Amino acid sequence: MDADQNKTVLVTGGRGFIGREVTKLLQRAGYAVISLDAAALPSKAAHDRESGQEIACDIRDADQLQRFFEEERISGIVHLAAILPTVAQREPLLATQINVGGSIHLLEMATKFGVRRLVFGSSLSVYGTWAADHVVSEADRASPEDVYGAAKLYVERVGETHRDRHSLEFVSLRIGRVVGAGAQSATSAWRSQIFELLGTDQAVEIAVPYVGTERILLVHVDDVAKMLVALLRAAHLEHAIYNAPCESMVVADLKRDVEALNRNIHVKLGEENVSGNPRLLDSDRFQREFGFQVSSIVERLKGAAK
Repeated sequence: MDADQNKTVLVTGGRGFIGREVTKLLQRAGYAVISLDAAALPSKAAHDRESGQEIACDIRDADQLQRFFEEERISGIVHLAAILPTVAQREPLLATQINVGGSIHLLEMATKFGVRRLVFGSSLSVYGTWAADHVVSEADRASPEDVYGAAKLYVERVGETHRDRHSLEFVSLRIGRVVGAGAQSATSAWRSQIFELLGTDQAVEIAVPYVGTERILLVHVDDVAKMLVALLRAAHLEHAIYNAPCESMVVADLKRDVEALNRNIHVKLGEENVSGNPRLLDSDRFQREFGFQVSSIVERLKGAAK
């Protein structure tokens, strides 16, 4: 999909952490973008193509979604709308209705209305827990351990069926823990705080739940947005599933790097071990095909501290 002012891209979950960055990148690349989100829109929400269009829509409502597709000609979709892991565990029915049911509605509409490509924001949680020294690739079995990961895997399977049986080009990006300012997460606040609090002149504490010897796969939100847009714009895709390049960081090293940038910050580590996600990742498939290298988290932190 080459950039074209006459091509309109739909970003579901467009008001979310990743969705906002994807929308910005697409607009800069010359696409008309419609941001779709179930969240209430501000009263002055724009509805012109220069500033971007925002639509309030619940993807659980197939009729509402169909009316939208009847009114708009969509050439590509970046699908990010989802209930996140902690809420999914607490409210599994809601998570299933949105993460699975809503996604299937979207796939059906994309097929029915001739959308060329759908890029799905999946998760490394589809793999489940692996040994600390095992480097997980797309060839490894997917064995999710929670509702969130199971939903992501199910949508991948349905998406691949649509890819095989219809003209829709479905592609999935399996994403690690996304960090950066502005996530507004109530359950994993540290992922944003390590960036947002770097300029503080007051003593603050950031709680990271993992033991210092653990490894976690981190990727900055800007890099995730670039990957998703690259998948959308590629003239040809060799695969239906890609691991998103991430950096495997030792938790104690993350603590040291953050505290070194601002002595007012104390990073308090917890006692949790990593579960439900890999610790090491093979992302050569994406890197080879797109020539992509993620930015170092340390360099990102240094840039945020300036």
